[in-house]
Amino acid sequence: MNDWIDNKKNLMLFSGRAHPELAQQVADELGIEVTPQTARDFANGEIFVRFEESVRGSDAFVLQSDPYPVNQWLMEQLIMIDALKRGSAKRITAILPFYPYARQDKKHRGREPISARLVADLLKTAGADRIITVDLHTDQIQGFFDGPVDHMHAQTMLADYVREHYGTANMVVVSPDAGRVKVGEKWADALDGAPLAFVHKTRDPNVPNQVKSNRVVGDVAGRTCVLIDDMIDTGGTIAGAVGVLKEAGAKDVIIATTHGVLSDPATERLASCGAREVIATNTLPIPAEKRFENLTVLSIAPLLARTIREVFENGSVTSLFNGNA
Repeated sequence: MNDWIDNKKNLMLFSGRAHPELAQQVADELGIEVTPQTARDFANGEIFVRFEESVRGSDAFVLQSDPYPVNQWLMEQLIMIDALKRGSAKRITAILPFYPYARQDKKHRGREPISARLVADLLKTAGADRIITVDLHTDQIQGFFDGPVDHMHAQTMLADYVREHYGTANMVVVSPDAGRVKVGEKWADALDGAPLAFVHKTRDPNVPNQVKSNRVVGDVAGRTCVLIDDMIDTGGTIAGAVGVLKEAGAKDVIIATTHGVLSDPATERLASCGAREVIATNTLPIPAEKRFENLTVLSIAPLLARTIREVFENGSVTSLFNGNA
């Protein structure tokens, strides 16, 4: 028996109620079971959690996605972490495939919160020793948490899918705004040095979820465009960008995103925006009513499972990205 099998009794995986399917997929990849627990809500909305097995001395991994209603699921994860701390778990790793409040990572104007930092402080106070997350809205959020942060990237998985299904000839990588051009450069490298373009857009800081897409910077005429973003919420930015690309003569538009938030009316916008395919991962649950014909959902579970295994065995998480994470 190898060391992984010998030691896995000390590894315990816990799942919140937001996305149990993902937790089960991760458990299957690891060859373990999700630790059974009792979780219920009181009439006034308070959450109660109790684990059915001893957690003393365990290396505990607490997985919780944060779809709507995000505050309930965040609170549930904090309560689970507190229960593990008081149950004498040796080390507690909070897994947040989609980091809540990541868009509030800086002050745009005076008297605003930096809520992404508050979430990090809450996790630390609850008892988390470490965080695993996927494709943060901005990289500097890693510095908000006082402890190790394993920042995983879905780009390799998404880019491999695009390469397999569309090839890389006559392809251009498109960032939906100037702020994601650096991510676009990594995509371009992954797709055999494809050229890069971006959509110049304006946003009213006083109006949430509304963007005006203006024009394309770069040559997209006659090309297959891979339009990338870390998340799609209401779909306004991406749908507008597809329209701008089509007007600029793009032959095809493929949308690739890590986090499918898909708040209404995203499904309608994406289904009718003219994109050939929308590719997302399951960092967040995407229920049947939010799915549409040209949506493809890839599982993030293999990446999370490999990360858990490296953390548990004190291996190198960076090695999962050829040393470039």
